[in-house]
Amino acid sequence: MRIGLLTESGDTYACGETRAWCDRLVRGLTGHDFELYALCRDASAQPGPAGLPKRVRVARTAPLGGELADADRWWPAGAKARAGRRVRRRFARHFADLTAAFCGTPGDPADEPAKAAYPRGTGGVSSGAQPQADRFAAGLYGLAELARSDGLLPELLRSETAVRVLEAACRAPGATVAARAAQVSDLLAVTEALEIALRPLSLDWYGDGEGGQHEGARDAGCADERGLGGVDLCHVTSGGPAALAGLLAKRFCNTPLLVTEYGVRLREHYLARGAAPLSTPVHALLAAFEAALATETYRVADLITPGNTRIRRWQERCGAPRDRLRTVYPGMDAAPFAAVPDAAADGSKTLVWVGTVEPEKDLIGLLHAFARVRAAEPDATLRIIGAPGEGPESAAYLAHCRALAAQLFPDEAADAVTVGENPVSFEEIGDPGVARLADAYEAGAVLVLSSVVGGFPRTLVEAMFCGRATVSTDVGAVCEVIGGTGLVVPPRNPRALAEACTALLSDPARRARLGAAARARALELFTVEQNIGAFRGIYLELMAHTPLLHAERDVDGAPRLFARTAESQLPGRWSAARPASGPQDRGHTPSWARPPAGPDHAGPRVPAGVARTRGGADA
Repeated sequence: MRIGLLTESGDTYACGETRAWCDRLVRGLTGHDFELYALCRDASAQPGPAGLPKRVRVARTAPLGGELADADRWWPAGAKARAGRRVRRRFARHFADLTAAFCGTPGDPADEPAKAAYPRGTGGVSSGAQPQADRFAAGLYGLAELARSDGLLPELLRSETAVRVLEAACRAPGATVAARAAQVSDLLAVTEALEIALRPLSLDWYGDGEGGQHEGARDAGCADERGLGGVDLCHVTSGGPAALAGLLAKRFCNTPLLVTEYGVRLREHYLARGAAPLSTPVHALLAAFEAALATETYRVADLITPGNTRIRRWQERCGAPRDRLRTVYPGMDAAPFAAVPDAAADGSKTLVWVGTVEPEKDLIGLLHAFARVRAAEPDATLRIIGAPGEGPESAAYLAHCRALAAQLFPDEAADAVTVGENPVSFEEIGDPGVARLADAYEAGAVLVLSSVVGGFPRTLVEAMFCGRATVSTDVGAVCEVIGGTGLVVPPRNPRALAEACTALLSDPARRARLGAAARARALELFTVEQNIGAFRGIYLELMAHTPLLHAERDVDGAPRLFARTAESQLPGRWSAARPASGPQDRGHTPSWARPPAGPDHAGPRVPAGVARTRGGADA
């Protein structure tokens, strides 16, 4: 099976947990070929990690910044260097639908945006009441068709027409408060961001739009010429522009779409609102666009696999159907922690914190909690193991934590001739006492997680692999991961954190029981083998229920036996294609895969080529 893996990042894979997961996925699924399609924000991004298997190759890359090179764009035959009046009218009509949908403009007769851009009635959106999601989809796919037919969409999105249409949508009756407050500078910033977000509409990743391949590729069987039209399945690893590329592959090439998210892009946009130097209207409009795009992605996707229940709830709020949601936890390699011995049921009083030192990790609260722990357990020690994160604020935060530790815990000495030591130590992986990550967990009796913001807690899972009892704050997916094998307290509550740590430090037998249960749970749910096995079954399930897209042939040109799955030939829901999102989809659905006509689906299925009489009875 040929899988098109769509990513968005500063590298060919993705950042954070998604990057590591992609690497494990393509190396673990040995029975499939992967083609990587990457939207890169960093122009100097490498074409993937070293040592990729031969069945994994980088098919296409495109920048998400700067100018879009002509080599990355789709240029139809006879394309002009400048948009004519007819093209500008089409653009105004479709862009008005798109902007009115996420600006909050009602779907009643909504000709105002395009009429403002072309006041003489030369353009306008389709009249009639439409749900906002349908209106967004109409505008989005209309712009995609425009990019396929003329190839000038990037220039049009940066034109004055785009700004005028967006301004009219923001000033139309029924627009949101933030949209009505947008100034000219805000409109320019939004159109610039939309040009980048809609860049996949102009890429040459989708074949020729008529079957998903060029004429030359049909004879030569060149998968690269066909792009996403030549793959059996599109697997999107994040929302946003990468998901948009998957939507177009499904529309133009009828390629099945699988969406996997280990982070919520819309949530990240909300969290970044205070950090980026953008005004409130810009953030609000871009967040509304992200939400509308997420809704369309979940509506079209054949299957959605969130990484945990928290992400699943976000997806459901954005309109994801529950029957197409399936939680698949990110797999982690347990081998480096297999040699860590079980926690000894002795009097060890060491607390360990592992991670990246950032303000979100709330080490200040942890130090104040440890002061309470020391009052109850004078022999307790705290080891903070981790390097500061990126940016000067993380280094300043680490310096502040060191100063606070020195103030709260003066160096102590056992007698008058012994050098004093602080019960709190700051270390990094590679130091003499912690040469490996596993050594950090082995050195402690209890792992402490004190974050105030979180996603999937990797350090918590690693400690569970090591059989360590844990005390965590209730953020992100902590409760779902820990599942009763550790203690969970509210965030920003040093007193509750101190009481939980003291309870485990004073009860070695309880620590041993919780650690053993934590190891068993982690090995059952969070290993690489579990994750790869889940996606192997998902790939086969999607392909078993999908009509054949490409003619599989042997080297001598003869049709390959068993290339068409048996399930795809069964009548009923197994072979019934999903409702087409456009006329292109219907052209790719074989006659045997279409549901019977009629409201009650009565009557026998008649094979293609067998004539019916006018009355519907057999001749």
